[in-house]
Amino acid sequence: MESENPKGTSPTNSVPPGPPGDWQARAADTIEATVTAIHDRVIRPLVIFARIVVFGILVATMTIALCVLLSVALVRLLDLYAFPGRVWASEALIGAVLAAVGLAAWSLRRARHDTRGG
Repeated sequence: MESENPKGTSPTNSVPPGPPGDWQARAADTIEATVTAIHDRVIRPLVIFARIVVFGILVATMTIALCVLLSVALVRLLDLYAFPGRVWASEALIGAVLAAVGLAAWSLRRARHDTRGG
């Protein structure tokens, strides 16, 4: 009983049976199998890596833009409702909050292990 290949293509390590003088078909099948193997092992991982890089850059750019827009909106809201006419107070409050968050993150950091032998 022969096992069927689920993709419907010939395996890369076998030569299809045929008459001895049918070298063109065997050569074409060998070239196709080689190109398919190269595509599956080299090209496909490179395409996936390139997609990851491009989408990562896109997400990082959108995140930075969103953070800038939200911080501008927060300053304007604070200037309008909390400290009318005193933008410096809104900026000082946001600066103090961000500094406190930074200090908290700094105090929670872990020390790096020194890998140098000295």
